[in-house]
Amino acid sequence: MASQNKKTHFGFQEVDEDEKQGLVGNVFRAVASNYDVMNDAMSMGVHRAWKWFAVAQSGVKAGDHVLDLAAGSGDLSLKFANKVGEEGKVIVTDINEAMLDQGRKRLTDQGIASNVEYCLVNAENLPFDDNSFDCISISFGLRNVTNKSVALESMRRCLKPGGRAIILEFSQPTNEAFRKLYDAYSFNVIPKLGELISDDRDSYQYLVESIRQHPPQEELKEMMLDAGFDRVRYHNLTGGIVALHIGYKY
Repeated sequence: MASQNKKTHFGFQEVDEDEKQGLVGNVFRAVASNYDVMNDAMSMGVHRAWKWFAVAQSGVKAGDHVLDLAAGSGDLSLKFANKVGEEGKVIVTDINEAMLDQGRKRLTDQGIASNVEYCLVNAENLPFDDNSFDCISISFGLRNVTNKSVALESMRRCLKPGGRAIILEFSQPTNEAFRKLYDAYSFNVIPKLGELISDDRDSYQYLVESIRQHPPQEELKEMMLDAGFDRVRYHNLTGGIVALHIGYKY
């Protein structure tokens, strides 16, 4: 009997929805040890500015409780932990144990311990109470989620009234000429960097394909509004290569 499973994309491939999580997990287990080196190489270090901007826009302050989804190697988690101080709390999460270990190592090496917790979490099914967090972030992770609308609804549920979600993700360049240059760089250079630095061309081929499958700026804004967020806005960064979406719960 033919499979009745719903289909979704894994890069440019079409796969069953229940396969995608495992396929993405394989990608991130493969790249975990070289994740930070590749981020610097691919973006020429600009990813650091994108992340600082996201944290600055988050409004996180001393005493806040923050949930960092798809935290990866902990770039945002570290910044949030310094902002919330001893009175606050940052829950550092990832769906992938290898990536969560990278984040734990980074924060531990920086002496961050008393105001952080670590948790393996699927963004589509957050194991937290309603109205728990002042801020929920997901940085370069939403495009890997199988059902993005479900994840957005789960994020909103867990926010306190007045809380905000911030989504930092690759998006679509707004200038056509720049887009063509970006496409040429993405498809020709990034997989080659993956091969040279990580001995893993396929994972970075998936990366550039997954970016093209992710909803562009206005579509993601509408998805957030449909999930119940208010005052949704976005900022294009580096010509729209990346966009920061912000939505509030009231």
